[in-house]
Amino acid sequence: METYVLAGGCFWCLDAAYRPLRGVRSVVSGYAGGVTPSPSYEQVCTGTTGHAEAVKVTFDPEEIPGEVILDAFFTMHDPRQLNRQGNDIGTQYRSAMFPADDAQRALFEAARERAATMWDADPVTTIEPLGDFYDAEEYHQDFFAKNPTQGYCLAVAVPKVNKVRARFAQYLR
Repeated sequence: METYVLAGGCFWCLDAAYRPLRGVRSVVSGYAGGVTPSPSYEQVCTGTTGHAEAVKVTFDPEEIPGEVILDAFFTMHDPRQLNRQGNDIGTQYRSAMFPADDAQRALFEAARERAATMWDADPVTTIEPLGDFYDAEEYHQDFFAKNPTQGYCLAVAVPKVNKVRARFAQYLR
């Protein structure tokens, strides 16, 4: 198994887009890249903890290549937006990748370079030290599945999920 920690806006969207992919074993929403130990969602929302809303994606590379996990990441959010995704504004919504080691860092850098060809501008996605990852509160886990008719899910998550499903149909469960 391999695990990547990625941040690209609201973690609900990333969680929802990764779960249908074959080979993805778990997706945990949480907080990465900050300085406040064990932050709460309310603290992260202030933008003062340094944390980004992130997901920890654990997958089987025998079923789905790491490059696909990373290319899906760059498909499901707009990596050209600095410290925001749409109407979600603040450093907690930044586009960031948190490698666990030098090998992951190299994979992440290559994926960011590939993403530059997908968009009409270079990604502002940062590659930051992993540090501690803190699981988000239980109600954030698998939020989309638990709240499919919630307004944010319908307006923001569904289009992102649909982009990933269309581009990576061969990897759907």
